[in-house]
Amino acid sequence: MALLAEPDAPAEIAQHMARILPDRLAERSGEGRQFEVKAVREPLTAGTQDPSTLMHRMVERKSAENWDIIVALTDLPLHAQGRMLAVEVSHEHGVALLCLPALGALRLRRRAQQVVEEAVLSLGSTRTIRAGSSPSGRPLTRPFGGRLSPVHKGPVDEEETADLRYIVTGPRGYLKLLGGMVRANQPWRLVPGLSKALAAALATGAIATVNSTVWSLAGALSVPRLVIAMVGSIAIMTGWLIVDAQLWQRTRKESPEAVQRARLYNASTVATVGIGVIVCYAGLMITNLAWALFILNDQVFASFTQHPLQATDYWTLTWFVASVATVGGALGSSLESDQAVRAAAYSKREQERREMLQNDKADQSKS
Repeated sequence: MALLAEPDAPAEIAQHMARILPDRLAERSGEGRQFEVKAVREPLTAGTQDPSTLMHRMVERKSAENWDIIVALTDLPLHAQGRMLAVEVSHEHGVALLCLPALGALRLRRRAQQVVEEAVLSLGSTRTIRAGSSPSGRPLTRPFGGRLSPVHKGPVDEEETADLRYIVTGPRGYLKLLGGMVRANQPWRLVPGLSKALAAALATGAIATVNSTVWSLAGALSVPRLVIAMVGSIAIMTGWLIVDAQLWQRTRKESPEAVQRARLYNASTVATVGIGVIVCYAGLMITNLAWALFILNDQVFASFTQHPLQATDYWTLTWFVASVATVGGALGSSLESDQAVRAAAYSKREQERREMLQNDKADQSKS
């Protein structure tokens, strides 16, 4: 069997599963079967996000390579019949498609392994399609077997390649899918990806730390005001990055599926960039604290503030300066190219998806 995995996280998960699945499948099948698992990196969703098209591609690839079973892993959220897709299986053709974001952000490798095991055992079971009968592979019990699980069986039309489908439903399912999308984007990559914005933030913080007006202002601010300054600066930085780099996705289509998809992508954008900015904020606080411990002088500080330098002064000053520096970083982010911001904020597959949308809009405007 083969694991067709897209670049980045899916490929890493597939490589990990290729090492442990042969023994696991042989143990669970209980029929003396031997499994050979091969991980193949392939941009399966290039040019399309239609599950039916993807299933046809997998069937053709399976026939060309003479594989018995194919399970594909993608980190893009897919929709089938207006519903968010988790897993799609075709027992007749021996293929399965797994949408990793539908598994959530936590314990992704373990959950993905469970789904792949269930899919392979279902595809390889003796209850496969026979002449004149319909496919009857067993359902996937893990990790979708719980009564409170937001993933349930979905409808499948007779003319479709798939004969078994699981979809994400309800608010919990939406949040789970959103968490999986944010995890796929790896928001912590935003920190090293925005070098110019970080340079502006660090420079702003270094200057503000030695400014006597900032000392007096930080000492006069209460904790609620410091919290408001922190939240406001993070919101400004997040909003500026999204607007300046044109990360907000708009849709002119009126179909409910298009609107739902746009909302989902925009929510993942806000969460991804927001988490990345929070990580930047925490880094600025640590850097500013180290700089303050090194540069501040007790006598000089007391001469301007009329009270000795204490531990709480370091904390409030560092906190306030981090907020000021974050706003400075938002201005510095204007020096970054849109491509650099997208590369820092999104996974490779998400970047390609957005580039394809932009190209489609450009073609429509020309025509």
